Amino acid sequence: MQETELEESVVMDESEIDRTLVRMAHQILEQNKGCQNLALVGIVTRGDVLAHRLAKLIEGIEGTQLPVGSLDISFYRDDSILNIAPVVQGTNILFSLDGKTIVLVDDVLYTGRTIRAALDALMDFGRPARIQLATLVDRGHRELPIRADFVGKNVPSASNESVRLLMESPAFEFRALLLVSMLALRH
Repeated sequence: MQETELEESVVMDESEIDRTLVRMAHQILEQNKGCQNLALVGIVTRGDVLAHRLAKLIEGIEGTQLPVGSLDISFYRDDSILNIAPVVQGTNILFSLDGKTIVLVDDVLYTGRTIRAALDALMDFGRPARIQLATLVDRGHRELPIRADFVGKNVPSASNESVRLLMESPAFEFRALLLVSMLALRH
């Protein structure tokens, strides 16, 4: 008989996540030569929290408050047929995307399918001049030709592993980033 067991290892702790976000905020500003005409849109549920954290850091660096939105991609996913009743969180973009540089933010980049869905969803809200992708973790295994412009950390992983960003609710403080492996145990 074969059983499975989960093995968790901490890839980044809270302070490493904080330092990584500071670095990413600086990289976003450097690549865009400041924050003029820049907005952040986070993919619900953890990408939007990351987008707000990055916006706060950028405001501390530049003294400018960026527009920040959240994007629910539930109805844009190509695997939605497998999920009969998706949990809809709601999109909150209260600014025009037209002509702006949009930094799309997510927690983990894996196959690229979430980002493809997010790009489709963004186009329903306007025509940005440019879209850049920021992700806390790139774990590889791409199925689509998508790459991030800003990566917090590359985390090599097997396809049977998962990477999870743990948050403390309701403060939405990041606790840790875990790599979860499924191990088969034989008895």
